Amino acid sequence: MSTTTGSFQQRSDVAIQDKKLRANFLSAMDGLMEKRDLAFDDKTQLEALRILGAQVRQNALVKLPELLVELETKLTQRGVQVHWAQTPDEAVDIIQSITLKEKAQKIIKGKSMVSEEIHLNDKMEQVGVTCLESDLGEYIVQLAKETPSHIVMPAIHKNTAEIADLLHEKTGIERKEDALYMTEQARQQLRKNFMEADIGLSGVNFAVAETGTLCLVENEGNGRLTTTVPKTHIAIMGIEKVVEKLEDTAPLLSLLTRSATGQPITTYFNMISGPRKENELDGPETVHLVLLDHGRTQMYQDDELLDTLRCIRCAACMNHCPVYTRIGGHAYGFTYPGPIGKILMPHLEGLDDTQSLPTASSLCGACAEVCPVKIPIPDLLVRLREEANHPNPQDSYIKGAGIKRHGMEPVLWSMWRWWHQRGTRYHIMTSMLTKLHFLQPSKLAPWTNKRTLPKMAKKSFHQQMKARTDRLKKGALR
Repeated sequence: MSTTTGSFQQRSDVAIQDKKLRANFLSAMDGLMEKRDLAFDDKTQLEALRILGAQVRQNALVKLPELLVELETKLTQRGVQVHWAQTPDEAVDIIQSITLKEKAQKIIKGKSMVSEEIHLNDKMEQVGVTCLESDLGEYIVQLAKETPSHIVMPAIHKNTAEIADLLHEKTGIERKEDALYMTEQARQQLRKNFMEADIGLSGVNFAVAETGTLCLVENEGNGRLTTTVPKTHIAIMGIEKVVEKLEDTAPLLSLLTRSATGQPITTYFNMISGPRKENELDGPETVHLVLLDHGRTQMYQDDELLDTLRCIRCAACMNHCPVYTRIGGHAYGFTYPGPIGKILMPHLEGLDDTQSLPTASSLCGACAEVCPVKIPIPDLLVRLREEANHPNPQDSYIKGAGIKRHGMEPVLWSMWRWWHQRGTRYHIMTSMLTKLHFLQPSKLAPWTNKRTLPKMAKKSFHQQMKARTDRLKKGALR
């Protein structure tokens, strides 16, 4: 389900016109790319760590059915109640039933992209339960009545002045463009809500089957408060987040923190293995884990698309993507934006609603180069483009009828294919076009609305190389 209105083309056009938005993203992305580069100063070590991370994730996916059963068994033994949800609606129903049983009126949330995926806040509000975000970025986005534009830094699309205006308007604090002041004020406002909330809800970065441990990575301490102060803790995760052994989390944690924010390690690494015991001073009385499928088993059945499930949600692909940097996350219109969203959302929502996403890429390959678990994102985008153009319901695990092309586009692509199928045709056509270069138009809408049209060379590459070879031969003869 799209989180915004209009088509991708319409949303991206609006985003490109917004100079402030583009400035905010360009500044933020430059900083994030620099931090990641500095965090991985030894490139040989980085490549070895990426290979190890990919192997850890692939090993877990190969054994996924068995590991999920083992995880459920270990967690149940430790007193955690495990729930399985095939669809977002089932996940919401499970959480609503828990709140009804606990007679809960308020949920305090740590950061959870899966809860965004199932649109939990809106669904809980419909039954009279308030969900308050405690992650600072999520808190800012919630105050603005927006959705996250980035999976690690939800409010990255806003600059300091915009956040100062928002907090002053919505919370009444003094308007100061001071990040430390605003953070402290938000902390004070949120503190009492941890004590008042009936339920704490969090995401899960890794779930360890061997020990029955839920791992939560965070910097602000809100995740630890969310999972320990309220009497009930609900964790929600996609079924792919499981790993086999506790030792598997070490390389993934190192890759996640350095890829996401350039940190050697985050401030907190929470390891949750059950509710509070009799001799413990803090922790929830009951713990629930909701395991969500939502199209993930469909991906699991395809040897190529299975790679998508390796993702550890670091957002490095977004930070290095020239498309995402220029339009931001909201233009994509779905929970997961950027390169990972372009290969993930077609599985979750179907190609009918997401057909434009796989084409919103230059296929430059930057996303694959920085992915800490070596997901071949460009290859998967090409695969999805093929699926969208030539849907085959018998062989595809992606629901939808595919892209509906209009106007002259199919004809032009057919001509392009015919032109490039034979070397002789290509040379003849290229030679003709270079001779007619003076007839090239100066504008070609909509391409030139935001770009300068490249000038056609007076000579083709082959002609230039032949001329160069002839000159070298003449020089050699002399």
